Amino acid sequence: MGLATTISGFLCQIRLLLFFSICLAVVGWASLYLRESQRYTPKYKVKVDNFWGSAPTGKKAEEKASPSFSDQATEEEPNQKVCPVLSPNLKGVVPLSFDPSLTLEAVRRKNPAVIDGRYHPDQCKAQQRVAILIPHRNREKHLLYLLDNLHPLLQRQQLDYGIYVIHQAGDGKFNRAKLLNVGYLEALKEENWDCFILHDVDLVPENDFNTYLCDTEPKHLVVGRNATGYKLRYSGYFGGVTAMTRKQFAQANGYSNNYWGWGGEDDDLRLRVRYGGMTVVRPPAEIARYTMIFHTRDSGNEVNNKRMKLLKEVSKVWKTDGLNSCSYKLESVYHDPLYINVTVDIGRPQY
Repeated sequence: MGLATTISGFLCQIRLLLFFSICLAVVGWASLYLRESQRYTPKYKVKVDNFWGSAPTGKKAEEKASPSFSDQATEEEPNQKVCPVLSPNLKGVVPLSFDPSLTLEAVRRKNPAVIDGRYHPDQCKAQQRVAILIPHRNREKHLLYLLDNLHPLLQRQQLDYGIYVIHQAGDGKFNRAKLLNVGYLEALKEENWDCFILHDVDLVPENDFNTYLCDTEPKHLVVGRNATGYKLRYSGYFGGVTAMTRKQFAQANGYSNNYWGWGGEDDDLRLRVRYGGMTVVRPPAEIARYTMIFHTRDSGNEVNNKRMKLLKEVSKVWKTDGLNSCSYKLESVYHDPLYINVTVDIGRPQY
């Protein structure tokens, strides 16, 4: 009896020790998640008045005034809670897929909740309405890979979003900046978007903690990419993928319309941000990482040898060259299940 009692007591102690060990492990995991969540959380608040502002005036489409988040919840779905800034569905680093045999139909089947290029979470009201603008021409395979990887990430982030592919018609010199101006103006004709993500077609995010939400200042999302050893290309780099609220983009007067060919337009936008009284913010380097899909220089997108001259003139022209002077001919707007395709004739260089 004495031996049996001793063994029983010993086993009881082992069970208690295991129980306390599991409890400590759970508490430690929860503390780590909370600390990392706070670290990765954008600086903006749920209700940010400066998200709401008027769009550019002139020939562009009128946009109606938007109420605050709390007003919208009362008017639309009074009992629906607001999604957390940091979704519980996030996985962190997710392996990317670049299957050579991938088809658009396969991507559609994997994303049945995306309809006409739009998605919104059912379980809560998204923090912001986000429009992703992708300038495009002759990059169908890159677009396919981006859609395949980006849609699941945005859904895990519980975003109310739409993806706009702004396709430049014709074979003239490519103008990424002007296409993004067009995307902003055309997207606002469909929805009173809060946030705009200006997104290159060949950059795929690696970590879903890199939230596609706007901040109280213009946000640069590409701190590092595989092609640069996951380091910032240079201290003032503001290209690849950026996030700006409707008001922020209008306050900078968008991009210049005069950058034909490759290079310079992102530095121009960074200067416009500064002249507009704003600053650039970035997420932590360990999460703001992208894979760039390799490609050769496109025909019609040769290096812009006028870019340095244009950059010297930004302070003089930024208030008159941009959203408020963006002229174009809209050829078509087509709603694919996975994206909204805007085909536009943006003309040719005047020089």
